[in-house]
Amino acid sequence: MEPVPQFLLDDGGGAAPGAQRAPDDGRLLDAYSAAVVAAVEAVAPAVAHLEVDFKSRRGSGSGFAFTPDGLLLTNSHVVHGARSIRATFADGSSRDADLVGEDPDTDTAVVRLGGGAPASVVLGSSRALRVGQLAIAIGNPYGFQHTVTTGVVSALGRSLRAQSGRLIDDVLQTDAALNPGNSGGPLVDSRGEVIGVNTAIIPGAQGICFATAIDTVKAVVVQLLRDGKVRRGYLGIAGATVPLARRLARHFELANERAVRVESVEAAGPAARAGVAAGDLIVGYGGQQVNGIDDLHRLLTVERIGAQSVLTVLRGAQKLERGIVARER
Repeated sequence: MEPVPQFLLDDGGGAAPGAQRAPDDGRLLDAYSAAVVAAVEAVAPAVAHLEVDFKSRRGSGSGFAFTPDGLLLTNSHVVHGARSIRATFADGSSRDADLVGEDPDTDTAVVRLGGGAPASVVLGSSRALRVGQLAIAIGNPYGFQHTVTTGVVSALGRSLRAQSGRLIDDVLQTDAALNPGNSGGPLVDSRGEVIGVNTAIIPGAQGICFATAIDTVKAVVVQLLRDGKVRRGYLGIAGATVPLARRLARHFELANERAVRVESVEAAGPAARAGVAAGDLIVGYGGQQVNGIDDLHRLLTVERIGAQSVLTVLRGAQKLERGIVARER
């Protein structure tokens, strides 16, 4: 029988004989704890438990105030279709709230309290985040109000499909534990600044949770407050992502591996006016490569609405360039 390594025999009362314990272990732990405590104390008063009444059911989630006069951020799926919203804060105060606007494509919503918020958060930036840095989630999982979990930023730049079917780009992955009810709560860094809005988990997985990056959220909020919605373009087609035959890619000198096959064209829509037909393969739009329907959605930004762009399609043995003007969806 092989001898058991000495470190496995340590009873937890101290380092194994002969081992050197790092002198600053305690200080490091204290620094970590102090960072979490300080961040939570700064953010928690602005976090609300949202109770939502729908036509035939009730739901709940989380939200947080980002302005002193009572504007709250949450997820679209938390409040979509709500008949009434009630926000309760850590100090016990409750207020009714109304939906200002929502964007299901990024799972973002803004609601307004009927009165000021007891506190508000600082919206940070997700642009300079690094994998491995501290991430703190605050929310109301399963009705346990103002629950704090910690972890790290596990990955950056993920894509996650929203309930609307479109991809949310630049999603943060974290192992800070999230559960039903955390949706719409803040993900914050060690300085107590919000870096994301918690949005989703993978059922059955452990430590794989997602938040919409705060830079994406801030861009959406500007449009929601101004217009009550997010403006996006559309071309008036139904399409499907398909592999692009290598012979076609070589013949037309394309770097594409996939394309969008046009399944149908809306009568009198932008694509119909541009002469696009069912069966065409879309490989480019506005000078950008199109490798699938998600690429096309990503390129249909507000700047494209009403502007002339070039749609590149393959039709049989032809490569066609069609001028097209996107409309607002």
